[in-house]
Amino acid sequence: MKRNITIQLDEEVIQEAKVLAAKKGTSVSGLVTQSIVSMTEAARRYEDARQRALAALPAHRDSSAGEPSARTWTREDLYDRWK
Repeated sequence: MKRNITIQLDEEVIQEAKVLAAKKGTSVSGLVTQSIVSMTEAARRYEDARQRALAALPAHRDSSAGEPSARTWTREDLYDRWK
């Protein structure tokens, strides 16, 4: 189901959007829809890729779920390594 929303833009932006929409053979609403769909799809793809990458890490644990870190080294261990 499609629903309407109201946005407020400066008059200059509205005029430029109308010209751009006309050049692309669509409406200002169509331009806004295309932009939002593109941004939300990109965000979804990023999150999916992030989840796949984290799942591929053998020692990954979700710290937000309260699980302890699988890290076996300390900051001091790393510092000692470079002395």
